[in-house]
Amino acid sequence: MIAHEHPKIITETDALRIKEGAPHPRGATWDGAGTNFAVFSEHATRVEVCIFDDTGNRELQRIVLPEYTDQIWHGYVPEIWPGTPYGYRVHGPYEPEAGHRFNPNKLLLDPYACAHIGELTWHPAIFGYKMETGDDLTFDERDSAPYVPKSTVVDPAFDWTGPRDRNRIPWDDTIIYEMHVRGYTKEHPGVPEEYRGTYAGLGTKEVLNYIKSLGVTSVELMPIHTFINDSYLLDKGLTNYWGYNSIGFFAPDPNYASNKRDSLREFKQMVARFHHAGLEVILDVVYNHTAEGNELGPTLSFKGMDNASYYRLIPDQKRYYINDTGTGNTLNLSHPRVIQMVTDSLRYWVQQTHVDGFRFDLGTILAREPNGFDNRSGFLKAVSQDPVLGTVKLIAEPWDVGPGGYQIGAFPPGWAEWNGKYRDDVRDFWRGELSAMALADRLCASASLFNHQGRRPWACVNFVTAHDGFTLNDVVSYNEKHNEANGEDNQDGTSDNRSWNCGVEGPTEDKEIIALRQRQMRNMLATLLLSQGTPMMVAGDEFGRTQGGNNNAYCQDDEISWINWSLEEKNHLMVQFVRKLTALRHKYPILRRNLFLNGEYIEDLGVRDVTWMNANGSQMSPDDWQDPTVRCFGMLLDGRAQTSGIRQRGKEATILIVINGYHDAVIYTLPEAVGACAWSLLIDTNIPDFTTSPSFAVGSTYMVTARSLLVFVLEAEPVTPNHVEPNE
Repeated sequence: MIAHEHPKIITETDALRIKEGAPHPRGATWDGAGTNFAVFSEHATRVEVCIFDDTGNRELQRIVLPEYTDQIWHGYVPEIWPGTPYGYRVHGPYEPEAGHRFNPNKLLLDPYACAHIGELTWHPAIFGYKMETGDDLTFDERDSAPYVPKSTVVDPAFDWTGPRDRNRIPWDDTIIYEMHVRGYTKEHPGVPEEYRGTYAGLGTKEVLNYIKSLGVTSVELMPIHTFINDSYLLDKGLTNYWGYNSIGFFAPDPNYASNKRDSLREFKQMVARFHHAGLEVILDVVYNHTAEGNELGPTLSFKGMDNASYYRLIPDQKRYYINDTGTGNTLNLSHPRVIQMVTDSLRYWVQQTHVDGFRFDLGTILAREPNGFDNRSGFLKAVSQDPVLGTVKLIAEPWDVGPGGYQIGAFPPGWAEWNGKYRDDVRDFWRGELSAMALADRLCASASLFNHQGRRPWACVNFVTAHDGFTLNDVVSYNEKHNEANGEDNQDGTSDNRSWNCGVEGPTEDKEIIALRQRQMRNMLATLLLSQGTPMMVAGDEFGRTQGGNNNAYCQDDEISWINWSLEEKNHLMVQFVRKLTALRHKYPILRRNLFLNGEYIEDLGVRDVTWMNANGSQMSPDDWQDPTVRCFGMLLDGRAQTSGIRQRGKEATILIVINGYHDAVIYTLPEAVGACAWSLLIDTNIPDFTTSPSFAVGSTYMVTARSLLVFVLEAEPVTPNHVEPNE
């Protein structure tokens, strides 16, 4: 333990150099001569800002903020420079049963801090009550400063090299690539050792060139807001690897920086390099809860700043927290100052770090009011009218664990949403548990869920895998989860994985099973990247990354979670296959239409946008759709269909996607199409190194391998009819 000298207490009556300052902006704002401190607390009686030495270990002085304006405590202190560590001590009632947990013995992080220094030590002193008693009604007088991280004043100036503004990639063109900052480069051979697992490592040229080569447009980073490692994980030798445990909504986590004291600048440099490479940066953000937990959790920031304002409390038992997140607490997005903090945070990341969008963890929480989910909640209305946030991508995870928490398709216009139904149905189809009829809507951007209020197909974010759950390789290699390394007796993580191990649990040397697994991975990647809507891939799925069957690796900061780059060379054909799929998606606009497909015949245009074809080359009948045994069908996307609200013929290519989820080969008759008489084969998932584009006349038959997917494009010139045998 570091011995702290008693700091010099400076009050507003004896410190003439301290000025009133301003209530705006919130946080610590340096102006070149000093720093303005402003912090919200509705119920506090006094707020002190505590200044520390450069190491953050020794408290030098405490300064009472002299002014209180519109619930904002503020004051200006000369000669406080960037890099100065600081924290707050907030006085007020300690009345847990009334929702108040003020304790000035606890040093608090600034909710608006743009950088942090130091690590959290799990010591009884960081709790507002006497932790050893287990009674949160007690009051603890120990100083927490030696054990908690500090906020630091920052210089926001940054010379943006390359493109100065964000990359405005249209939603229709977007392909998302989800990754973890640390895990992506921790074992990357092309990244210098000192940069591996950092923002700087992610921004290296070799890494960016590879990401760009995949054909993706937008990288979605798992949480980079400063977060806390849970004590129960540390006790087991584990960590909160995923980072869904935020304690600072304006600060990039310093543990991802090669230079922790310059974490903000390093993050900005990384974004600038992504933009220079033509890539977007989307942040996965966690505004639904904080790391302070429930009534027995530590006092680190919001709980000691104004517990009754920042958190949703049980109305008639304010000692306790509403727990719609499953993490102990829920941020109170019904409070105007909390809404303001979140929207200020979002604008900060857009305006100061130039990020291109956000994915909102447990997004349903953000739309909750006291009466439940409301797609016209205060937060959603605030965001929808915001001129800054209206320029970036907004993606909701449309579920939480609270009552009525599953709200897919219910977010307002302007939002995109993760489509968990797509993941489940695509997995079910390829393991033989779903009919063609159930899959068709998913291929069409789940119009039944999203086609309302003028929403576009891009609002449906399709994925087969995400950070939470099996990797793509594990979806085809394991029937059961294998989470033993998490130390919870394999009880954690979902048991509903919709996976199929193809006959053997885990790794195998059986060549037939290996071939089937690889084909199944290609099938799901092709389905994902050829469906209408916005596709999202998980980093490493393009070359078969595995977590050994662990479907809940949130606590594994090791080889289980890190990307194994040796697989890139081993499975290079899979990487080439992904590149070909993304190239097709970019080349053929009909694969990423801005209008929902409806299959209706437009008489004056003489065309349907999509026609569903059975294996005989005829249009699917009602009986075909109702037959649960029908697993082989075609999706004919007619390039003559109108591409906008203007009623005129399109001039795009016509594409035929043939999907065979049946366990045996099927002879498929290539259908007729107006204006042409030949089909050129672009993809056959049964052929790993498919490079040619052979042509087949209308009416020809093609033996479609069991569990495989084909893509044809319509040609204008005739060829001689032929018959193709199975490509086994």
